[in-house]
Amino acid sequence: MSKPVTPRLLDTTVGAGPGLRSRIVERPGLALAPADLAVLIEDVRSIARSVLGDRDLTYGIFAGDPEILSRTVLTVVYEKKSGRPVAFNALAILDANLGGRPVEILHLGLVMVRPDVRGSGLSATLYGLTCVLLFVRRQCRAVWVSSVTQVPAVVGMVAETFSDVYPARPPARRSFQHERLARQIMGRWRHAFGVGEEAGFDADRFVITDAYTGGSDELKKTFESAAKHRDAIYNDLCAAELDYGRGDDLLQIGQIDMRAASRYLAKVAPPDTVPGLLGRFALLMIQAALLPLVHWLDHTQPWGSLRAWKT
Repeated sequence: MSKPVTPRLLDTTVGAGPGLRSRIVERPGLALAPADLAVLIEDVRSIARSVLGDRDLTYGIFAGDPEILSRTVLTVVYEKKSGRPVAFNALAILDANLGGRPVEILHLGLVMVRPDVRGSGLSATLYGLTCVLLFVRRQCRAVWVSSVTQVPAVVGMVAETFSDVYPARPPARRSFQHERLARQIMGRWRHAFGVGEEAGFDADRFVITDAYTGGSDELKKTFESAAKHRDAIYNDLCAAELDYGRGDDLLQIGQIDMRAASRYLAKVAPPDTVPGLLGRFALLMIQAALLPLVHWLDHTQPWGSLRAWKT
């Protein structure tokens, strides 16, 4: 009897800027041997200690829970010469249901950068590059993403990086799909981002009230101390919607799709450069010619929005 085929999980290293490299590991709890996993988690903890000092986080990957690590995508950035870990992002893979079929949500999760390397533009790698690689890994099908934060800089980054994001700058609208996914995230997955059961959720504004009670207590900020976005509209949005004294968060939901991947590529390789032009051309060719063939050949996956006609 043949053994079931286990999907190959992403474990790759790519450049992350001058003197830096990033390692991206999909589901490290399944992909790595225990010794390798322990080293990777210790790298993450060392970054957290540099940011938090003596304070400890007690949720998510810091707890070392194998079940959590089996549905996490971990990106760790290292200095090439010293090998020192300087930043990380932990994306959670959340299961949900939409339109009667199962979907995955990439929850952007926690990002930390050592204080001495901040301002190096690492957010593009920690968020954008990881999501683009996972998008390609999933045959360039649109993938839902979510984010929970009270930091205006992150709210703006999510709104400008991904497609169809709510809440975002006006006239962003809440769709039925946004609401369905938000309710499932809050009903099933709040423990994945350190929000306690007693926290409330305003489904009209996508605001989580009293959010810092489920293990993420040390991340609570004042509005004054939270990093601001260069576009004041996101700072004003957070100031108007969130009660920082109580500890509120915004839940944002959007998608990584061809438009978002193209925007990301335009940021890291401007279109007027040769790499930018080649990259944009490759994306257009994939969208126009290759994707339909790939999806037609894969009988195990639904066509969804890529089908050429509606039934």
